[in-house]
Amino acid sequence: MFVELINLVIMISGRGSNMKAILESIRKGEIDGIDNILVISNKPDALGLVIAEREYGVKTTTVLSNKNDESFESRLNNELKKYNIYPHNGLICLAGFMKILSPSFVELYKHRIMNVHPSLLPSFKGLHAQKQALLAGVKISGCTVHFVDNGVDSGPIILQYPVPVYYNDDELSLSERILVKEHETYVRAIKLFALKQISVVKNRVVQTQVI
Repeated sequence: MFVELINLVIMISGRGSNMKAILESIRKGEIDGIDNILVISNKPDALGLVIAEREYGVKTTTVLSNKNDESFESRLNNELKKYNIYPHNGLICLAGFMKILSPSFVELYKHRIMNVHPSLLPSFKGLHAQKQALLAGVKISGCTVHFVDNGVDSGPIILQYPVPVYYNDDELSLSERILVKEHETYVRAIKLFALKQISVVKNRVVQTQVI
């Protein structure tokens, strides 16, 4: 089986819970084909930077951003190039990264930027998806790993995992149960990508083998 060697970038803004799950799976040998790992934050005090460095020995860097900072992506691209990360060999995983990437950057890395969202898309896009689910009274929520496009949580869906909503749930309890499945589902999506077992056909992700 051919395994594509990937330079993996994990972009965070905070504690990096999904980042940690990904790095732990790589350390355990559950994801093959990762040649190089870089964690990037747009916030210098992000706890995830400390976790990546001290617990996993992963290289980290900070690319500071302001609300209307037009130079952010230019500086981001410069950092990626320093670590030999390009569209042909890179996979960017957003893990609580609280900044919207521009259409030009998304197009440059088309179908090579992943994100995880705490709902079963296309339902409950945007912020506070768990609260939206509770207010809507749904009985099933969950998480979605998808490729990023220029819309809000609208890119091709890679994997989804359902999570039941209980009558006594609040936003915190539902979020915590969904987060557990986010970790598992994100890891599976990266593994599928590395094994070249997914492709995008007419904006739909086609999986060639179930793992």
